[in-house]
Amino acid sequence: MSLSGKVYVGDLGNEAVRTEIEEKFEKIGALKDVWVARNPPGFAFVVFEDPRDADDAVRELDGSYCCGNRIRVDHARARSPGRGGRGGGGGRGRGGRGFRGDYDDRRRGGGRSDSPRRQYRSHSRSPVRRSRRSRSRSPRRY
Repeated sequence: MSLSGKVYVGDLGNEAVRTEIEEKFEKIGALKDVWVARNPPGFAFVVFEDPRDADDAVRELDGSYCCGNRIRVDHARARSPGRGGRGGGGGRGRGGRGFRGDYDDRRRGGGRSDSPRRQYRSHSRSPVRRSRRSRSRSPRRY
């Protein structure tokens, strides 16, 4: 049973279209939000106004076709503590921070690294010639 009314939609392929997902899931119940992943693509989250509709969606739409692919529909799970990056595990849940959690933080300048960005300049140089011998040479024995 879904307490939040949020479901994970997987195996959408790279060309998933939000409107097609909305049309398919609106047949089950009223939607609050639909978020389609772009990087990496292939999954989405759908939030129903009534959490019972999420249960119906899992039961009725898992294994159906959407966006040209046979999709997986499952209850969204909260993200495991200590898991960084994009959530991993097939992206099956984003937790209480909302759909875009880490992504939005990085866009605003926060995210993984709180240190200021370092600026590096590209210096054009002539190619360095290296000898075939290693730098640490042992004395030659004759």
